[in-house]
Amino acid sequence: MKYKIDTIIFDLGGVLVDWNPEYVYKKIFKGDMKKVKWFLNHVCTYEWNLQQDAGRTIEEAVKIKVSEYPEYEDLIQLYYNQWHEMFSGPIQKNVNLFKKFKTAGFYNVYALTNWSAQKWPKALELFPFLNDFDGVVVSGQEKTIKPHPKIYSIIINRFNLTPEKTLFIDDNLHNIEAANAFNFNTIHFKNTTQLQNEIALFGIKI
Repeated sequence: MKYKIDTIIFDLGGVLVDWNPEYVYKKIFKGDMKKVKWFLNHVCTYEWNLQQDAGRTIEEAVKIKVSEYPEYEDLIQLYYNQWHEMFSGPIQKNVNLFKKFKTAGFYNVYALTNWSAQKWPKALELFPFLNDFDGVVVSGQEKTIKPHPKIYSIIINRFNLTPEKTLFIDDNLHNIEAANAFNFNTIHFKNTTQLQNEIALFGIKI
């Protein structure tokens, strides 16, 4: 590592908060995971949700999906009506790390997240610590998503970052690979112990 780290960027879902639509549909399907997996792999899919993260409105997304699967209209409507119940809560050990970085005074701390613009205000209500970042780039507001290069350019330019002095933490390998192309220092998050061990390798004070 050539440069000293002065900036840390966190992904949110899967790193600081635990979000999974299975939490809602397990209740709906009374614990039948075969039905849950089928519904989320064929109807309200990861790829479909990602388009809302990229800026498509929830109303348009639901309309499209209901036209494809009219027999599941009620279950499709539930996806965003009960979206707030898809969180088990913060990933507390990682949130504690984030708070240590903030209070240490050595680092600028930002978030770069794939998130629906319409649901972002609710996220700030559910998890007040999200208001404490020095800045946040929300994909739905920018109408582009990780791992598209455009969103990395946005956060670099908006906050005048030097990628070589910045550490980017994300649980999605494709997002990590895209960040590497911009010369960010990166950690592919797998678990909290691994994260803490790799952070130490960068000489970061916590």
